[in-house]
Amino acid sequence: MKKSPLLILFVTVFLDLLGFGMVLPLLPYYAVHFGADALAVGGLLTVYSVMQFIFSPIWGRLSDRVGRRPLLLMSLLGSSAGLVVFGLADSLFLLFVSRAFAGITAATISIAQAYIADSTTPENRAKGMGIIGAAFGLGFVFGPAFGGLLAQFGHGVPAFVAAGLALANFAFAAWRLPESLPPERRGEVVARGFSLARLGRAATIPGMPVLMVTYFLTIFAFATMEATFPLLTLDRFKFTEVQNGYVFAYIGVVIVILQGGLVGRLAKRFGEKPLVVAGAVCLAVGLAGLPLAPSLPVMLLVLVPLACGNGLANPSLTALISLTAETGAQGETLGVGQSLASLGRILGPLWGGYAYKALGPTTAYGLAAGIMAVLAVVALAIRPVAKTVAEAEPEAG
Repeated sequence: MKKSPLLILFVTVFLDLLGFGMVLPLLPYYAVHFGADALAVGGLLTVYSVMQFIFSPIWGRLSDRVGRRPLLLMSLLGSSAGLVVFGLADSLFLLFVSRAFAGITAATISIAQAYIADSTTPENRAKGMGIIGAAFGLGFVFGPAFGGLLAQFGHGVPAFVAAGLALANFAFAAWRLPESLPPERRGEVVARGFSLARLGRAATIPGMPVLMVTYFLTIFAFATMEATFPLLTLDRFKFTEVQNGYVFAYIGVVIVILQGGLVGRLAKRFGEKPLVVAGAVCLAVGLAGLPLAPSLPVMLLVLVPLACGNGLANPSLTALISLTAETGAQGETLGVGQSLASLGRILGPLWGGYAYKALGPTTAYGLAAGIMAVLAVVALAIRPVAKTVAEAEPEAG
């Protein structure tokens, strides 16, 4: 694996998620400021994912046709524009508008995954996907902490700073990031929107249905926690935005350690499938224990298996989806996977907000933990993917 393009991609994804992390943990507080309840908070998180659900396959298929680099640059510009609208928002309606626009242009993750698929051999696919996870983790190490500190100067300040960061990221990627998909390897199909037929084509690939269902449910369960965690810490420990920023940073440190240095080695030794099963078990333990934590030290301890589960399962699943995808359709297939992930982020916050309000945090988190426990069994049906030299794709030059 040539490190230079992937290192530049890592920086690009990290900067994008740094800005994302500066704003995301603050959303529930701003929504409550404009009169939102727990269900409306879930809806605010959901609208982003609704747009991502619709548009991810479009951008993925376009990247198969025209290359990865133009779509990444488009996404970074869209992110900057959406953050400016967020910073100017003076009502709940404008918050929804800003999140919807950001979701429409949110192609960074799926295109970055396709870029890694272009640039790694099958043996190194999980390690490459771990780059995105590490960048995500680092974004949540520094993003929430910076966002919480900047929020003291006004709710629009973190968004404006994040918008400037996205614009600088666009300039950096335009200058340094090479194209990973040469013209001779690009597909000829014109991109269309998300459709059941497109999802059905992915479902006909042997082994893909179990992977897609597992990926969707993993994101769904984790999203129920993301949407309600600030409410839980506010109710139990009276946390402020700054304190929650530190907790998210703590989660990010665990994810970075795992995905940045361990996932690739673990995948080579044990394979991706056992990592998915182990990740599901860890997520079940963490979700079940989180609402029962009587103190901050106990909560921090419970967050370790939660972060480890996310760090193990997500890059392993995206690596398996990439390895199982048909040649020439990496962008489209990973885009469909991101659409299902977005669907999980649509339904997870909605269900999490409702369950938290109607059933209480213990039941809401317990049901999510039950899903992951069942998923650990379902993941045993994942088909192993052969990694032969003949199947290895050339690395990006």
